Amino acid sequence: MVELHQVIVEIPWFHNIILIEKVKDPAIRLWYMQKTIENGWSRNVLGMMIESRAHQRQGKAVTNFTRTLPPMQSDLAAQTLKDPYIFDFLTLEKPFHERELEIGLMAHLEKFLLELGVGFAFVGRQVRLEVEGEEFFIDLLFYHLRLRAFIVIELKTGTFKAEYAGKMNFYLNAVDDKLRHEQDNSSIGLILCQDKNKLLAEYALRGMKAAIGVSEFQLTRALPRGLQSSLPSIKEIEKELSTTGSGKVKNGKGRDRRTGGGKGGKR
Repeated sequence: MVELHQVIVEIPWFHNIILIEKVKDPAIRLWYMQKTIENGWSRNVLGMMIESRAHQRQGKAVTNFTRTLPPMQSDLAAQTLKDPYIFDFLTLEKPFHERELEIGLMAHLEKFLLELGVGFAFVGRQVRLEVEGEEFFIDLLFYHLRLRAFIVIELKTGTFKAEYAGKMNFYLNAVDDKLRHEQDNSSIGLILCQDKNKLLAEYALRGMKAAIGVSEFQLTRALPRGLQSSLPSIKEIEKELSTTGSGKVKNGKGRDRRTGGGKGGKR
């Protein structure tokens, strides 16, 4: 088993300082050390990964990989996907459309690739596939250098629906027939939605022959529980504003104490 002292010398000193300051659990610190070595994370990227709790999100997508991929590839593919994906670099006002999300991700492609993780190479957006004279368009197409496979990503606003799995299965079959080379492994699909509805996703993927994962995406980073509990609720804010507003009206009948108004106010 790899120990902390075995990898501490393999990463720069300032990386170690960040880890000591921000990660108190030795096992979690070791995880970030290993990922830093594997992915070549800079100090800034390491800090971002710690803040976004990458260790809790890695390998958490709902998938059917154990039934559709060989064991070694299945494990690697599962660890390649996250849940949720955090797109806090986007500024989208709700409600927004899938095309707006897609355009936003393309406008911040470098940050999007960073969130996807090491190994993803961008192939294209709205990639056209023709099947029996009909046109179909894939939202986003990537190639994963370690998995040696195309990764088809479909973006969905709202909750996951069972029919999304069937559509993804169709796309993957078409990509395998029309784009995959002999040396490539079978293509993998990732459906990104705002609410994956885990049980529904598991049922939808059961029996599918194509390798598909389902994850959620978030536009803002979730606050730590301790900080959440310390923030005032909407009702508390409204009550405070109401009280403050009442105070202003009440004081408005008299003179402003700070200006020394009223009788004897002048000095």
